[in-house]
Amino acid sequence: MSIFTCLVLSLSITTDSTIKKQNFLLDEVTIIAQRNEQKVFNTMGSVAVLNAKNLKNYQYRSTPETLFGANGVFVQKTNHGGGSPFLRGLTGNQTLILIDGIRLNNSTFRYGPNQYLNTIDPFLIQNIEIYKGGGSVQYGSDAMGGTLQINTASPEFSTDKPKVNGNAIVRYGTSSLEKTARTELSFASQKMAIKAGLSLRKFGDLIGGDTTGVQTPSGYDELAFDIKAKFQLSKNVFLTAAHQNLNQSHVPVYHKVKLENFKINEMSPQKRALSYLQFDIKSEHRLLKNLTFNVSYQGTEEGRNSQKNASNVYRVENDQVKTFGSFINVRSEILPNWDASSGIEFYADKVNSTKQDTDFQSNKITYSRGLYPDASTFNSYAAYSLHHINLNKWDVNFGTRFNAYAIHVNDQTLGKVKVSPQALVGNLALGYHLENHSMTYLSFNTGFRAPNIDDMGTLGIVDFRYELPTANLKPENSYNFEWGYKFRTSTFSSSVALSHNQLRNLIARVKVEGQKINDYQVYRKENVEKAYIQGFEWATEWMVLPEIKIYTDLAYTYGQNETKNEPVRRIPPLSGRVGVHYQMNDAFFIKVEDIFAGKQDRLAQGDKDDNRIPKGGTNGWNVLNIYTGYEYKNVTLIGSFQNIFNVDYRTHGSGINGVGRSLIATLMYRF
Repeated sequence: MSIFTCLVLSLSITTDSTIKKQNFLLDEVTIIAQRNEQKVFNTMGSVAVLNAKNLKNYQYRSTPETLFGANGVFVQKTNHGGGSPFLRGLTGNQTLILIDGIRLNNSTFRYGPNQYLNTIDPFLIQNIEIYKGGGSVQYGSDAMGGTLQINTASPEFSTDKPKVNGNAIVRYGTSSLEKTARTELSFASQKMAIKAGLSLRKFGDLIGGDTTGVQTPSGYDELAFDIKAKFQLSKNVFLTAAHQNLNQSHVPVYHKVKLENFKINEMSPQKRALSYLQFDIKSEHRLLKNLTFNVSYQGTEEGRNSQKNASNVYRVENDQVKTFGSFINVRSEILPNWDASSGIEFYADKVNSTKQDTDFQSNKITYSRGLYPDASTFNSYAAYSLHHINLNKWDVNFGTRFNAYAIHVNDQTLGKVKVSPQALVGNLALGYHLENHSMTYLSFNTGFRAPNIDDMGTLGIVDFRYELPTANLKPENSYNFEWGYKFRTSTFSSSVALSHNQLRNLIARVKVEGQKINDYQVYRKENVEKAYIQGFEWATEWMVLPEIKIYTDLAYTYGQNETKNEPVRRIPPLSGRVGVHYQMNDAFFIKVEDIFAGKQDRLAQGDKDDNRIPKGGTNGWNVLNIYTGYEYKNVTLIGSFQNIFNVDYRTHGSGINGVGRSLIATLMYRF
């Protein structure tokens, strides 16, 4: 499909949510742009939102797969148990993921795709807000490509007598693709509300398209539970307490078993636990309209088990990161037309890393340094202030953040190292409302990514290379320029954004010439590169009738590494979707959607060396999916018919092919 054809299509059609007899975009809000509520239409940036109705109706298998096809987002899957979102051509530790305003990113987030988004149970999610091209001023390091804000569902107070409610969900996929059971219970009174859930899930080996078949091994098991409680302590004081826990076991890395002579290569466990307390205090004083105080503790654990074919050595690696976090945010009304959000943040990571080799022939166990220096610490301190001024038809946003770090590494190769990088970033946006139903904006966002423990302390095999630790690194920097236009009426909406992102001081792997370890080429990281990434996003939707909505999304990204005079690695191809959604009386819906991607043959040398990318590049593809559901009283039945034509396809850079023709059936009962 040519770029011209896609642009013509996008002129007539967009988004993706369940359709009522009104345009849901008029009421939707986002909290990420200025750390407070703001309507999507008024946001001076490119924002996409997946709401609760969308997530319920389409019953996506995993959190990464909820983003599959979302405007301006490209999802790469190294394995069936992973999924890494690309925002404006960047992923991994160059994009920021938040859960209820708390950072998921920690000091071992690596460059390039990772699996951490899949440690969030999709049944928890209330909505997902995607802010492309910004977020460093609001939330700190890593938001060079953008910010992904995941908001979990909260229990609601009862307006009269106490109530007890619940949900039971079962889901089954053909050929044992998925078996899921989920139960939720909630209690609500006038001043207390509690919601708890348990998910048991088993995923079989992923079945590819017409020529791929079953991709073995790729299946895994998952157990998750959660609880969230809200309390009204007084008229204007609210407390939220929450805990989330997810554990995945025996998650294979398919391409390593298939292509790299491994008998076993898996992640087990792959787990995350988050607990937090949050106070929200409202006030009549204009300089203290709302105060939010949050304290959190998050632990992640990644185990890696591997054994080569014809080898007697079984390797077990384990990395744990324990993160304590806290922030205070104050929303103020400086003048009737001038709002501000200001605050301070603190995060502290402690990293533990081990490695154990067992020789089954000699029964000898050898302990050695893990992937990271054991007992490393990574502390972040920040202060920020964000402002919004309305001047009739004009809107102005501006803000700044100062971030300081204290990184301590005690390594057998580097010795005792202390690094204290700092970053000062700012943003500025100017918007003009041409009429009540249209606006245009210009924005400038500076961003940064502080060097982390993964950059400084990695020792061992990563992907298809061997890395050595590095001590002298500085923050990466980004300078994102964006122009956008938004238009809406009660039946039609459209938006377009053009962006250009300058990337400086990029930390890159540099080959150590003439050195190999275990047949792997040796690399070391340095601040040696600069690049730019530019592109556009287009989204339109048209409510043809009160029951029928037609939509299309389109995104294109072009990246150039100016240092190497070659494309930026892993740049997604032109991609988008076209669909029709029919809704009848809130009881029945059907959606037909075509998701497509063009061929990506603009490859960096690193792409050409990557065994996950075919020689000559990744072919383009079109995949047709159908979603339908029917609700009767307390029972809802949903069917997802995936890849109707059984196309064999792979999203660019992935280590496993996409799902072939299959049916996922979901039964939900409310009580």
